[in-house]
Amino acid sequence: MNKGKGIHAPWILLLVAVFAIAYMLIMGDLLFIQGRTSGDRYQYNLIPLETIKPLLLERDRYNAETWVKNLFGNIVLFIPLGIWIPWLFRKCRTGLRFTMAVILLLLAVELTQLVTRVGSFDVDDIILNTIGAWIGYVVFRLFIQTRTRSE
Repeated sequence: MNKGKGIHAPWILLLVAVFAIAYMLIMGDLLFIQGRTSGDRYQYNLIPLETIKPLLLERDRYNAETWVKNLFGNIVLFIPLGIWIPWLFRKCRTGLRFTMAVILLLLAVELTQLVTRVGSFDVDDIILNTIGAWIGYVVFRLFIQTRTRSE
């Protein structure tokens, strides 16, 4: 595919970059401004599936808002990440490189939350956010395959 055509046209890359910046600003607000914890006790989770298992196995213990926000919110909010990372960074188009980039980015976010005590560090957030990013990645790959076949 030529560099100046299709999904790599400069104006399309600029548009995707603008959406990526807007997405990062919105997520920064959600994760670091609105996510401020109150109280003296800071909570964190370092054990995989510690917060996911009860949400799945003991669903009646939680109200619908808590359940949807914690499970689906952590997945859905990161679907765009799976689209714009491989679109803007060609080296992140293989599954392994994409996954490594996403996990490193999410780990940086969670560690920042831990150090600044804004939000809460939760390894399960990394798991759910990565699932969301992978959904976006699959959508991106399907879009690329569809475009390639139609050309």
